Amino acid sequence: MSGCSGTSQHASAPIQADASVRAAAANPVTLSPLPGTVDASPETQISFLGAHGTNVSGVRVVGSRSGPHAGVLRRFSTGSGESFLPTRPFLPAEQVTVDARVGGGRGVKPAHTSFTIATPAAVSEAEFPVEGGDSRAVQSYSSAPGLTPSTLTITTPAQPGSTPGYLFLAPYQGQGSAGPMIVDQSGQLVWFHPLAAGQEAANFGVQRYGGRPVLVWWQGRIIQVGFGQGEDVIYDSSYRRVASVRAGNGYAADLHEIRLTPQGTAWIDAFAPVEQDLTAVHGASRATVTDSVIQEVDIRTGLVMWEWHALGHIPLAESENPLATRGYPWDYVHINSIDPGRSGDVLLSARSTSALYDVDVHSGGLRWRLGGRYSSFKLGAGAAFYWQHDARFQPGGVISLFDNGSEPPKEKQSRGLLLSVDQTTRSVSLVRQFANPTRTLLSASQGSMAPLAGGNWLLGYGRLPNLTEFDDLGHVLLDATLGKDVQDYSVDLSRWTGRPRTRPSMLATPLAGRRVRVDVSWNGATDVVSWRVLCGRTPRALVAVGGAGRTGFQTSITAPAPGRYVAVQALDRSGAIIGTSAVVRA
Repeated sequence: MSGCSGTSQHASAPIQADASVRAAAANPVTLSPLPGTVDASPETQISFLGAHGTNVSGVRVVGSRSGPHAGVLRRFSTGSGESFLPTRPFLPAEQVTVDARVGGGRGVKPAHTSFTIATPAAVSEAEFPVEGGDSRAVQSYSSAPGLTPSTLTITTPAQPGSTPGYLFLAPYQGQGSAGPMIVDQSGQLVWFHPLAAGQEAANFGVQRYGGRPVLVWWQGRIIQVGFGQGEDVIYDSSYRRVASVRAGNGYAADLHEIRLTPQGTAWIDAFAPVEQDLTAVHGASRATVTDSVIQEVDIRTGLVMWEWHALGHIPLAESENPLATRGYPWDYVHINSIDPGRSGDVLLSARSTSALYDVDVHSGGLRWRLGGRYSSFKLGAGAAFYWQHDARFQPGGVISLFDNGSEPPKEKQSRGLLLSVDQTTRSVSLVRQFANPTRTLLSASQGSMAPLAGGNWLLGYGRLPNLTEFDDLGHVLLDATLGKDVQDYSVDLSRWTGRPRTRPSMLATPLAGRRVRVDVSWNGATDVVSWRVLCGRTPRALVAVGGAGRTGFQTSITAPAPGRYVAVQALDRSGAIIGTSAVVRA
């Protein structure tokens, strides 16, 4: 396995709170944009995030060029604060100051922030072209001709100890339609939601919203400069959209993260190309840099509750990504995962610095760095990582992540890592690594590492079409691959019960000898155990003529045909009818 003799890293300089972090820490509530933000959106709102019952009054907002700004206050549905929405945008490069009163009665306290408005930069909107692939690795069904996702080939069937449930993927590139897809562990399709041409999906999986399990994913356009422009969506168990999460303050939601909370909020990211002076890192004085923006959004109201920008907190000199050429913006940090902690912090993974950052939510300052050029910790053997994704807090002071090890190649194999972080000794040790023992998989981008029941782990290889489930000792329990050149940003495995409101789909083909062949499927239904075929001379005079057990996404049944009209019924484990198709004429 790769990475067993990792390098030792240690901070070359301590993390110190600058004036803007100290100013933010002094506020009675958390204000966004945070004090000292260097590239706030011209369309930004002013967010006041505090304890339940936080009230805001006397808001005064002044731009150094645009003057005073009127606006309205809107309360978060969580009851933990309010946002001030200016009636007109700010001007590029101007300084904005905000003063307000927070609290009520004798508890009123002043709050203040000041920040700079960005000069937005235009970038190419060109999407990645679809290249290569294998047209034979595409699913097709006569009963549902509109569904043509990539196949999932199981190369190592589920072994004893594997985690029960369905696989949740969002294939794109290669051949086949893009969209969120549920597949069982034998590779059979369960549900597919095809997207329009030019649209892709990412980060598909099961989360909880309103106390119930829901399907969540990002959908939109993936552009060649390295990020997504779209929205996050939430669907219920009947595959109906119940909510959308859009980035606020004039941004478009990026594909890298969508994380729901029990409070009805969502953590998302956005990428913001802005003009920046890069002479300090031997670049142009007027260059384009892609900043990473993190938001916590109130799902019900769409208000931004918290916002953080990498610029101003992560120095340009930390980037390991070469300065951009040929008109591309410099993607200096590339935040690709967000995990809120339990002590007023949030863990961020930055691909372009090969580092993780623990951010204090109230001040926006960095509590520590892990990895990269200025790590706060000494990394033990095998604990170094490069160009990583999907960093998550785990119990017992452990952090999990997907270590790409590329690109450029730093390792021989992409792997999943469990790292033990010792805050007392400021050291990090390797607990476990997970790498496929039967094939060399070095993924140049994307990837995920999901914890499963019983200590198992599921790795998705992102740019590569592979996924692998491991037990806690690193043994392979399940291995599978999508079609050639197909990509899938992340993969999830979870239990799921789907009860679509649509009817089963059917194609009836008359055969010789007064018989009929029925091809039937029901996109998303998980409770179907068997099918019953009905036939008759009129649509209202149908009788049962045959049936069969469900054999996969599509089941084919041959039955007697005493008439030309045919329908099918879906039966559950108890034999109850849970769905009936439309009546068709064979």
